[in-house]
Amino acid sequence: MTRVYLDHNATTPLRAEAREAMIAAMDVCGNPSSVHAEGRAAKALVENARAQVATAFGADGADIVFTSGSTEGAALTLSGRGLHGSGLEHDAVRAWIEEDLPVSNAGKVTVTDPASTTLQLANSETGIVQDLPQGLAVTDATQAFGKLPIAFNWMGAQMAMISAHKLGGPKGIGAVVMPRGTDLQAQIKGGGQEMGRRSGTENVLGMVGFGAAAQAAARDLADGVWERVAELRNILEKALEAGTSKTIFVGKGASRLPNTLCFATPGWKGETQVMQMDLAGFAISAGSACSSGKVKASTVLTAMGYDEATASSAIRVSLGPETNEEDVLRFADAWLLKEKKHHARAA
Repeated sequence: MTRVYLDHNATTPLRAEAREAMIAAMDVCGNPSSVHAEGRAAKALVENARAQVATAFGADGADIVFTSGSTEGAALTLSGRGLHGSGLEHDAVRAWIEEDLPVSNAGKVTVTDPASTTLQLANSETGIVQDLPQGLAVTDATQAFGKLPIAFNWMGAQMAMISAHKLGGPKGIGAVVMPRGTDLQAQIKGGGQEMGRRSGTENVLGMVGFGAAAQAAARDLADGVWERVAELRNILEKALEAGTSKTIFVGKGASRLPNTLCFATPGWKGETQVMQMDLAGFAISAGSACSSGKVKASTVLTAMGYDEATASSAIRVSLGPETNEEDVLRFADAWLLKEKKHHARAA
């Protein structure tokens, strides 16, 4: 049985460009903070990666502060600020905010005071894309970066957080993006690396992989790769709709990430579907993958007004550049077969 990976919003396969860049960087032994030739060679790799990420994210003239990922990025940008947000945010963001902004049934957040608000650009579970207001304090662009044609310099946010493993880079490396010279209180103090915002010896291999992946992701966007992925997502959605009458397709008709499909069949637990599809050879998810393996009712769907039965039955299928039409049609056939058996048992 050939397995099909349909969980790209959780993490993506490592791009060949990132792997090759990281392998080459393994031969550079210097510490980027050292002033000798070996140290300068390592520092050059770090700064080249920084420039690659900045260019890919449309953040020329901004500061790119490397972190261990968007969870650390959330702590760095949100800690102690008392910002407002909604129940749609990732758990890493919700841990730092006042969760009090209203959410519509269509998954849109109402923002009245952008300067005191954090708002994700695209939701990892539903794929629904928000309209960012000018002057927004912070945006979580983790899922959007690499999939949507965006640029930090015009998106209107004061700061953004991004992560490498969502666009084909290695795990354990991300970045916070901000206007040059922004005063940001460091959470990790020490040697003053990363312009004093994030101390610690630099993760050179991770940074190099991030830079190469970001550059490749920008090329994919320009080449229309994600338009093709969106077509496959639509093919899958239509195939599923044609075969079921009891399933709710969340975010249908809304502006969504091109690769994301979220749907719920009330009464059929999402975790059960994930296990059944895993045994059938398909990797999918029920909600965010960043909850230590826990599967529970989707807080995102709950915030959108769905009841417990529906929120507990939601699953997410997220495609990638390597996904093909055979993959999605095979998944549709396998899932519809399981759905029919579920309803037969429940009857």
